[in-house]
Amino acid sequence: MKKFLMLLFGLVSYLIFFVTFLYSIGFVGNLIVPRSIDFGESGPSAILINIVLLSVFAIQHSVMARPAFKKWWTTIFSPVIERSIYVLLSSGALILLFWKWQPMTENVWNIEGAVYISIIQMVFWAGWAIVLISTFLISHFHLFGLLQVYENFKNQSLSSPKFKNNLFYKLVRHPIMFGFIIAFWATPVMTAGHLLFAVVTTLYILIAVKYLEERDLLKIHREEYLAYQKSTPMIIPFMKFKK
Repeated sequence: MKKFLMLLFGLVSYLIFFVTFLYSIGFVGNLIVPRSIDFGESGPSAILINIVLLSVFAIQHSVMARPAFKKWWTTIFSPVIERSIYVLLSSGALILLFWKWQPMTENVWNIEGAVYISIIQMVFWAGWAIVLISTFLISHFHLFGLLQVYENFKNQSLSSPKFKNNLFYKLVRHPIMFGFIIAFWATPVMTAGHLLFAVVTTLYILIAVKYLEERDLLKIHREEYLAYQKSTPMIIPFMKFKK
């Protein structure tokens, strides 16, 4: 029964993540969803509120992903559901951001012309496609906690993610983050709020990847990852500067 409940928790956590991921596309692209980056209620402290919301997500997302935190966290919760809890709380931080985001609708740029708009929209969708495909190129179900709860339910030992260097990962070391950056910036109408979102998230991605995730990956994969750093750009393809 305990293993079944863990499996159920993992499935619910994954479902919430996937719905949140789909909402993220609508939020950034101003598509379908009731509250998006440019539509919804706003107040006089929009900049401050939005920065706080982005900071909540950044802190939760970074702190809980660190090995030292995981080591402490798994003294309280089973390693089987550690990733599912992380995914659930990350989704919660995003849901809070979607709910309380304050639109700032002053135009920074407004690109006109059907052809140009279509090209930008294709780039936008390409960014999200890169994000999703990249998760499957490593281990999508391990990344989001499903594999752990399934292996536990089947009385199997928990597997560890293996170092992979395929397709997008031959171009950049972090194609998921590259895809996010593309998706966040590709818009024919850039408002002040969207620009704030794009700038803060891009800075967060660059800092977190370089100073946190890269260091953790070096400790795990050692010489193999060091060689990978020397041969492959971090986020932007074809850049000479690798690290």
